Amino acid sequence: MEQIIFPDMPDHRVKAFFTGKRPGVDLERISEISSVERGKIYLPMQRHTDRVVMVDGDLDAKIGDAVITRRNDIVIGVQAADCVPVLLYDRVNRVAGAVHAGWRGTAAGILKLTIEAMSERFFSSPSNITVAIGPGIRWCCYNVGHEVIEAVRKATGEGDYYKNKGDIYYLDLQSSNSYQALGMGVPQENIWLSGECTYCLPEKYYSYRFAKGSTGRQGGFIRLL
Repeated sequence: MEQIIFPDMPDHRVKAFFTGKRPGVDLERISEISSVERGKIYLPMQRHTDRVVMVDGDLDAKIGDAVITRRNDIVIGVQAADCVPVLLYDRVNRVAGAVHAGWRGTAAGILKLTIEAMSERFFSSPSNITVAIGPGIRWCCYNVGHEVIEAVRKATGEGDYYKNKGDIYYLDLQSSNSYQALGMGVPQENIWLSGECTYCLPEKYYSYRFAKGSTGRQGGFIRLL
């Protein structure tokens, strides 16, 4: 089983991890890892939106690309295959979040909106939030059009998260989301980046671009204990 454990957690009251191809998003294995029954694993219906789903009652699937909760009897998560999964944890107010950030979500500021939702709904302070940005396609392999760079730049501001060689642009989703977290007030020391590129490691991760179409999914999952 490929598994990346959320690093350097400030306490032992949370279990969070990113997966690779094994176990991917096999809910039976996620249930075993997180010690909750399968029916209490919540995944939103991802559509590359800017919607943040708050889970405090029923577990009916809703359209959205981010989830936040204070419930400690469930696991929340997102699926990805080049887009980056992002996990958030407010250690003071005990809030968990999971975000699916492709270029569209990044351009829509989905991570920023999730931090805002945590602040507005649960009074989270960005200074108390830990952010882990999981494996995704990186600028070594992610050439995009200038319009994509412009869309992401509007949401992110300037920073070292894209490169260009003539008219060819390369975007790094991990770095751009890191800049967005910093812009919201999350301290640098509270931000962790996987550093791994899904396209470069097809034996370990699913990559939509590498597969040139349909492929499986890995994910990011978090549970409050």
